[in-house]
Amino acid sequence: MGGKLKVAGLLTLGAVAGALTTIQLQAYARNSLAPLPLEELQQLAAVFGMVKSDYVEPVDEKKLISDAIGGMVAGLDPHSQYFDKKTFKEFREGTTGKFVGVGIEIGMEEGLVKVISPIEGSPAYRAGLKSGDLITKIDDSAVKGLTMDQAVKRMRGEPNTKVQLTVFRKVENRSFPITIVREEIRVQSVRSKVLEPGYAWVRVSQFQDRTVEDFGRKLEDIYKAEPNLKGLVLDLRNDPGGLLEGAVAIAAAFLPKDVTVVSTNGQVPESKATLKASAEHYLRRGGMDPLKKLPAALKNVPLVVLVNEGSASASEIVAGALQDHKRAIVMGAQTFGKGSVQTVRPLSAETALKITTARYYTPSGRSIQAKGIVPDVWLDETAEGNVFAALRMREADLEKHLGNGGGDEKKDEAREKAREEARKKLEEQTAKSKEPPKPLPEFGSLEDFPLQQALNQLKGKPVAVSKTMSERKAEVDLDKK
Repeated sequence: MGGKLKVAGLLTLGAVAGALTTIQLQAYARNSLAPLPLEELQQLAAVFGMVKSDYVEPVDEKKLISDAIGGMVAGLDPHSQYFDKKTFKEFREGTTGKFVGVGIEIGMEEGLVKVISPIEGSPAYRAGLKSGDLITKIDDSAVKGLTMDQAVKRMRGEPNTKVQLTVFRKVENRSFPITIVREEIRVQSVRSKVLEPGYAWVRVSQFQDRTVEDFGRKLEDIYKAEPNLKGLVLDLRNDPGGLLEGAVAIAAAFLPKDVTVVSTNGQVPESKATLKASAEHYLRRGGMDPLKKLPAALKNVPLVVLVNEGSASASEIVAGALQDHKRAIVMGAQTFGKGSVQTVRPLSAETALKITTARYYTPSGRSIQAKGIVPDVWLDETAEGNVFAALRMREADLEKHLGNGGGDEKKDEAREKAREEARKKLEEQTAKSKEPPKPLPEFGSLEDFPLQQALNQLKGKPVAVSKTMSERKAEVDLDKK
């Protein structure tokens, strides 16, 4: 429509209906949509015209259309989204694992940014930042009062620009400034280490473009150090998911060739698929199979998969496949319950639509939508019990989450009430002790209680099973396709 459009009414309707008719014709060709509702499109055009001509101050036409598209998609489910220029860039950074910043994995502690780990080789790593450091200021902005997202945005920026961090190092009881030059960072989504002779740990924090390659290299390193590996822990806690092909590949590394990893089913033909444990089902751009050099012993090594309420989507696919094929013992807590697949369809060079196109099913035909993967062995977060588990949101807590296909199921009120009660209890305890609750130990550390229980499971030692956690049922039974 552009800036030349000055009047509302039929002219606007013609432009909107004309643009949408193209979509309608494409839809007819795919036999997937009914004819477009022209009366409602007239109302949309009329509202656009009224806002453009009558609103108290001039409005940007492109922003109006962008907001209208965003609202339309947001009404579908929690995971469908319209990407404008900014959000599309951020999404691509998330899937490629590349961004411009200082290069640290962070958490929050006492309202400050805590350095979990500097990324090896990054500007922060070279500047000497250490695990446990607290960032109190970013340039001239105090960190106290900022959300984690706000803090991250202040540390990111353009390549070759400077940011000054004020750091408090507890072990030395001193504060000092560090000036860091931002550069492109490649996030390592896979970490690993040998826990003790014969036993190793591999953590996948997100399924990104290079996750499979990184995973293959980490396992090769483990087998070089421990050629007679007796047991392995695959840690998927707080892994929000990511690329479907990555999930298929990680599962395939442990499963017999050509067994089913996951199946998908949706409205359009391309959403109906069965993905198996073979390279052609996870190689995205051809080339060499990054898992080809892995030792055959990996297919049979005793395996524990650690999950929690933050394990979602692709990580649930891996856990479900390994559980169904009885290839691993799944330990931890019931997972998030995101059993849907999103497809990103570019609309222009800088915008796109992420839309839910299918539900996925584990090899046995289970849908985990709004339910999650139920662990074989339940574990608490710490030896003292669970501090934060009851506070975490799950798929069933989200507005408009998919259930039995309607997309308009209500939130689980009992879960919401329990979460609110847990929040109040934590606040009361904090007020009494006048100290914030102790943060959970870093994953992979010696204080990591669930990891120690996983190691006990592999070694045949007693496991401290949770006495309080129990299965949460799905709102709607989707176990049948």
